[in-house]
Amino acid sequence: MSTPLWEREVDVLVVGGGAGGMAAALSAHIGGCKVLLAEKTDRIGGSTAISGGAVWAPLNSQSGPAGHPDSFEKVWTYMRNTVGDAAPAEMQKAFLDACGPAIDALARHTAVQLAARTYSPDYYPDRDGAALGGRSLDPVMFDGRQLGRHFRELRDPLPEFMVLGGMMVTLADAKNLLGAFRSFGACKESMKLVLRYAGDRLRGYHRGTRLVLGNALAARLFRSLLDRGIDYWLGAPLKSLHVQDGRVTGACIERQGRATWVRAKRAVVVATGGFPWNPAMRGQRYPQPTGPWSMSPAGNAGEGIELAQTVGAAMGSDYFGPAFWAPVSILQRPDGTQVRYPHLVWDRAKPGLMAVNSAGRRFVNESASYHEFVLGMYRSHETVPTIPAYLVCDSDFMERWGLGLALPGGRPREHLLRDGYLYRANSLQELASALQIDAAGLSASADDFNRAGEAGVDPAFGKGSTAYNQYLGDPDHRPNPCLGPLRKAPFYAVKVYAGDIGTACGIRCNAHAQALAADGQPVAGLYVVGNDMQSVMGGQYPAPGITLGPALTFGWVAGQHIAQTVPSQVSS
Repeated sequence: MSTPLWEREVDVLVVGGGAGGMAAALSAHIGGCKVLLAEKTDRIGGSTAISGGAVWAPLNSQSGPAGHPDSFEKVWTYMRNTVGDAAPAEMQKAFLDACGPAIDALARHTAVQLAARTYSPDYYPDRDGAALGGRSLDPVMFDGRQLGRHFRELRDPLPEFMVLGGMMVTLADAKNLLGAFRSFGACKESMKLVLRYAGDRLRGYHRGTRLVLGNALAARLFRSLLDRGIDYWLGAPLKSLHVQDGRVTGACIERQGRATWVRAKRAVVVATGGFPWNPAMRGQRYPQPTGPWSMSPAGNAGEGIELAQTVGAAMGSDYFGPAFWAPVSILQRPDGTQVRYPHLVWDRAKPGLMAVNSAGRRFVNESASYHEFVLGMYRSHETVPTIPAYLVCDSDFMERWGLGLALPGGRPREHLLRDGYLYRANSLQELASALQIDAAGLSASADDFNRAGEAGVDPAFGKGSTAYNQYLGDPDHRPNPCLGPLRKAPFYAVKVYAGDIGTACGIRCNAHAQALAADGQPVAGLYVVGNDMQSVMGGQYPAPGITLGPALTFGWVAGQHIAQTVPSQVSS
């Protein structure tokens, strides 16, 4: 391959501005490298900025102080009981060895600050090695005003994570807002939120500057790039990788409508976010049926993976699962645009919500993790149409908890009914007719569900039977925080599809995040992190934060390995 005319020269070129890419850029810069980060879209933050922000990093230094002392033996047992052989054992071990030190190093050297959850069960708390807290961490709230004029360059969170048109809220915030008229403490906290938000809007900010969840993590990483003077380009997609003498030496980046060749004297790090919006790759690897149902940014279209393959990198296996799943409801607006809502942790586990297939029958523990819920959809779909599935509740549930985009507390819903997102009927038979599902099956399922609610035990699917289920239920509801009646008309429903929050199948890598060829040897000069990297979970989902934990970890590992072991190539 002929040598291009290099227009920019750096030690490390990072392609992609999510958690993995920004962690790699920071790590390499801390190691003494000159770094350029190129982001395809006009906003930085990637999937991280619109995520819940949880980071699974077992053996972190906060686990013990959070009340959950851990050990390698314990978490390794849990990994083997959940991930098993879905990912190479050496990569699982590499993650566990590096994640704690990586989180600590980011805390020392950057603005990234995370706080361990004192209570947050792993998703399979009944399996040996599981923990009830300490392993998952949340980003500490960040003041977006610290980004100054760059605040508008940060990707906005999902609208579903905001209220009042731009105020970010956590689960705890949402509970305070819903209980503002029932508790002085909740009222006080709610007033703080609303007054802060009002002040932001009066000062001309396009949304609230109190950042939480994944938006806070993305903002903290972005602030750290700015603090270190790391150069970044927005609106700059990767077009090709350049190889010379068997080594990746740079890339072509499209910038301001023209091709710009960037020489990377040490390495290129690819972190473009996986392939959930690449129809061909999705059709090849996802189970059927599938559709454009991802919660990831639409720019995550797989070009990083495809271009890594052109220079010899090999894909990992999708045998154990190509994606991390989440049930998604979809509002089709009159103007043709869509709003997708991920049913992650708010409504499914609450008492009084039932999920059914086209036969009107339950098919899954509604309180299971979002990943497990969609796996249940696919299993059921093998014999009974279950994609879409249907989340069903009564009026009491709707007023207390809401359902997807339909908010609780008597808020307007007619537009959702008119646009075909929300269904409402005065009887379950009428609801079944509107949904075009079996009415007798739905009525029988509701009868069984109500008996389970009265007994506090769900013999069919075990809703509310684990610590994780109960963690997301209603702690004030007895005898089971996840089981309640479904009796009071009108009844409501939404359709949910087999959506995802990102892909798990990507480029095979070693413990240093070096891309591997088919023979298992590193592709010189090429590193891959984030969802472009074959997941160390192999398509399994053991706990909250198992995408961001590895992204930050291997981003940090990649940058350090480049800085410490990869010699700078002489300019030519």
